Amino acid sequence: MATTEKLACDVKDLGAAAKGKVRIEWADQWMPVLQLIRRRFAKERPLEGVRIAACLHVTTETANLAITLRDGGARVVLCASNPLSTQDDVAASLVQDFHIPTFAIKGEGHDTYYSHIQSALEHKPQITMDDGADLVTTILTTRQDLTSQIMGGTEETTTGVVRLRSMAKEGVLKFPIISVNDADTKHLFDNRYGTGQSTIDGIIRATNLLFAGLHVVLAGYGWCGRGVALRARGLGADVIVTEVNPTRALEAVMDGYRVMTMAEAVKVGDVFVTLTGDKAVLTEGHFKAMKNGAVVANSGHFNVEIDIPALEALASAKRRT
Repeated sequence: MATTEKLACDVKDLGAAAKGKVRIEWADQWMPVLQLIRRRFAKERPLEGVRIAACLHVTTETANLAITLRDGGARVVLCASNPLSTQDDVAASLVQDFHIPTFAIKGEGHDTYYSHIQSALEHKPQITMDDGADLVTTILTTRQDLTSQIMGGTEETTTGVVRLRSMAKEGVLKFPIISVNDADTKHLFDNRYGTGQSTIDGIIRATNLLFAGLHVVLAGYGWCGRGVALRARGLGADVIVTEVNPTRALEAVMDGYRVMTMAEAVKVGDVFVTLTGDKAVLTEGHFKAMKNGAVVANSGHFNVEIDIPALEALASAKRRT
């Protein structure tokens, strides 16, 4: 547990704060709209005294959002919505330089992840900010005592919106949630262009593959799938789309991609990317039919789209790099 005398937190290394601050400031230069909002918030203080718990990707961009909310008068606490995306130097800087309580460690396990959510909820939030709906789900399952004081919340990602709409339909969602993902400026740009670029970038960094000439299979043709397809084709890949929604499948055809069932696509694919928000998209039968050495990747929020236990059971060797 890393702490300061005045601020509760759990980050990997407060000594990395200086590096994180430089990166936060760099990201700020590329966020002019948020800069305008921050300057206005600093003058008007519209969130004076409001307690906000945010369960989001702990990155340089999120850091600037948290700083903006703080400058608007809010009392902000941040925890990670995905342990794999946490930037430890950013988490350290948020605590050390910007005095925002942060609970996030890259690669943290299941128990630590949920203990961090509980730590954020000790803040007794009046507003929640979610990416995947884990914060709200935890409130509704283990901290229902907090619901009476919560004014509402926001949900950033497609997967989280699906979960929350299901809760609302069942009558268990106790406070209003704004679906940020439904905003045109979110799904048309962040999902399509942001996820499109970052997914390809992540695969290339992990594998050093040349995409030109590869058969790249994309499961799902929502806005994220559209973005990844666009970037993969731009790198010279033969893009194949699998999609259960007939309208989206037709759109993929009209956009110039081949459309197949996954059972057909596994026979030819070199790289597979799941972007559905569903579970069991790639399973044992698919793995057995794939080429030896095929690359599988998930760009959905949760790790249930690919049956990892089945893949590990089939693997002749396992190596983590």
